[in-house]
Amino acid sequence: MGDAEIIPIGTRGRPGRGTGKQPSSAARDLAAGRRPRPAATPCDPPATEAAPPVQPVEPKRPVQPVEPGLAPAPRPAVTTEERDAQGIPLSDWLAAFQHAAREVFGDQWEPQLARLLAFLRRRVTGDYVVDEYGFDEEVTQRFFLAALRPVAEKWFRIEVRGVENIPAEGGALVVSNHSGTIPVDGLMTMVSIHDHTGRYLRPLGADLVFRTPLVSSLARKSGATLACNEDAERMLRGGELVGVWPEGFKGIGKPYSDRYKLQRFGRGGFVSAALRTGVPIIPLSVVGAEEIYPLVGNVPSLARLLGLPYVPITPLFPWLGPLGLVPLPSKWLLEFGEPVRTDEYDEGAADDPMLVFNVTDQVRESIQQTLYTLLMQRQSVFR
Repeated sequence: MGDAEIIPIGTRGRPGRGTGKQPSSAARDLAAGRRPRPAATPCDPPATEAAPPVQPVEPKRPVQPVEPGLAPAPRPAVTTEERDAQGIPLSDWLAAFQHAAREVFGDQWEPQLARLLAFLRRRVTGDYVVDEYGFDEEVTQRFFLAALRPVAEKWFRIEVRGVENIPAEGGALVVSNHSGTIPVDGLMTMVSIHDHTGRYLRPLGADLVFRTPLVSSLARKSGATLACNEDAERMLRGGELVGVWPEGFKGIGKPYSDRYKLQRFGRGGFVSAALRTGVPIIPLSVVGAEEIYPLVGNVPSLARLLGLPYVPITPLFPWLGPLGLVPLPSKWLLEFGEPVRTDEYDEGAADDPMLVFNVTDQVRESIQQTLYTLLMQRQSVFR
């Protein structure tokens, strides 16, 4: 230590052990670079060996002051061990994502997720096809029909008969009875036809559908168009499967006491369109839709104020509020009858009002008789 002066370290700032003359043993150990010896207790054995030397501690780097106007030095990268200690490891995040994807898409979650990402990319880039009526096949199949399918299969438990009467290709006109207070029967017919034949039903809707915000856009994308002879004939000539409900609002808005009694079929415009295009007419009878919202009353004054054909009152609505809008789970039967051919008539038959009336009455009577038969076969409303 040469000329260096050893300053004794004592207790409470005083040198030594209170004598002020003799350096303490702790001070001597520090000066010699040895580990301080623990104080002896009555139970400790006498020390026989010297303690190992203390490893020198690397001094901390001094913090360099940041000059004004300069960015601070970048922080060192965080290692995997530090990340594991600070938060959730990346492997755990990946495992959680895979588990969530499997719960949503099933065991085949990877191709399902890839198809979803591809769909989103096409929608963002505009790489998709919409026909002249606004029909979007991809949206209809992936979302519209996918959302309706569980309702048809699990809630209404729809049973379909006579599906072989629907042609596999070419134009055809499906004519159905209308009921249910809300036109749910049209939606269920669309998903049932697609699931059994692979074809898309192109409904003809009332003008109220296309005047309603949001509903109009959804109807167009799902394939519906305005119920007019021009659009109907153009679709039928294009080989589409077109659906029409001639009863209109008189059918879906009739009292529950008149259930399954067909109303007037309009002026037979659908028959004229079929005669002009020579496509077959397929009668469709639907049993079960009358019971989903039993109509027991109406508020005509409120309906006129809102511009609606009727404001329904059912056993559950409006008394239960939004809960009253849930349809009752009735058992549905759909039967497609034998096609009525129109290609055997002479050209210009569509301009014969008596012929149009006779064909209209034939289709209406076929649907009505089938309804009576299905009602006799049905065991109860809900099974």
